[in-house]
Amino acid sequence: MSAAWRLTEHAPLRTRNTLGVDASARWLLELTDIAALPAALALPQLRALPWLPLGAGSNLLLAGDLEGVALSFDARAVAIVGEDGDRVLVRAEAGLAWHELVLWTLDQDLCGMENLALIPGTAGACPIQNIGAYGVEVGELIDSVDAFDTHTGTAVRLDRAACGFGYRDSVFKQQPGRWIITAVTFALSRTPSLRLDYAGLRHELADMGIEHPGARDVANAVIRVRSRKLPDPAVLGNAGSFFKNPIVAASLADRLESELPGLPVFSGDAADTRKLSAAWLIERAGWKGHRNGDAGVSPEHALVLVNHGHASGAQVLALAREIAASVQARFGVAIEPEPRIVGDHW
Repeated sequence: MSAAWRLTEHAPLRTRNTLGVDASARWLLELTDIAALPAALALPQLRALPWLPLGAGSNLLLAGDLEGVALSFDARAVAIVGEDGDRVLVRAEAGLAWHELVLWTLDQDLCGMENLALIPGTAGACPIQNIGAYGVEVGELIDSVDAFDTHTGTAVRLDRAACGFGYRDSVFKQQPGRWIITAVTFALSRTPSLRLDYAGLRHELADMGIEHPGARDVANAVIRVRSRKLPDPAVLGNAGSFFKNPIVAASLADRLESELPGLPVFSGDAADTRKLSAAWLIERAGWKGHRNGDAGVSPEHALVLVNHGHASGAQVLALAREIAASVQARFGVAIEPEPRIVGDHW
């Protein structure tokens, strides 16, 4: 025990993952001072064990127990660390709740994060998945990421290019177990450059009676839409959107679009690819509102897998595999999970 951390053996994790599944970790390390991380990593009982930074547990499926160390940051400081004209740098420690960070930036009259309001999780987790919503990905806003490299035992700062951001992807996701993110610095602006083209956003603003929105108006519209579509994890366990929107060849997208009127199709990462709506495909395959015991699909949004009370992580994963197999068989499209899977594999 140290003033900078608390260490618990055989720690229950049910309240530390938003799906609310029962699992445990061999060790739980709760860190209140990021500077103490190297000393904590050197503890004899933790050496040679795999690490899992938990964040808020909102993009995680615990399909089994963690035979290693779950790491939780309680460090939540945030501050403006630089300004150059309209460009403002904001540094947030890893433990700060993401939505709290978004609201803080709006209170400082900063723009850029408004489309990402109400996403569950922490600042430290946001680069791993390159979280995104309503036409914005966080990788666009990140200036640099502070992390501890467990391979070299050193603290490093990675600029945006070194983070390797892609659609729901990053170097942190590609190399699980190597990086422990301690803080993230964002490049924001004092001049609004609003992104309103995502489906439903302008309509929501119109319903709110707002003709000339500011950044806070956009955030409020996003909060309203997300609150209607996505269940509150405190009420119904879930990990948010469970599947990524699949990116397919343009030829396949064109064929499906002609066969399936109403299928949403978006531009892909390359000229010869397209992005399809996983939610639309899952709903069309008949899974919306489906339930296998306590593992189910939200009746409000087909992309959200839920725990009605006592589903195990393995049961949620089994349902996810059934859904993916069904979409593959019916449409010839492979869909993949967004959350990190611990204790099993996809």
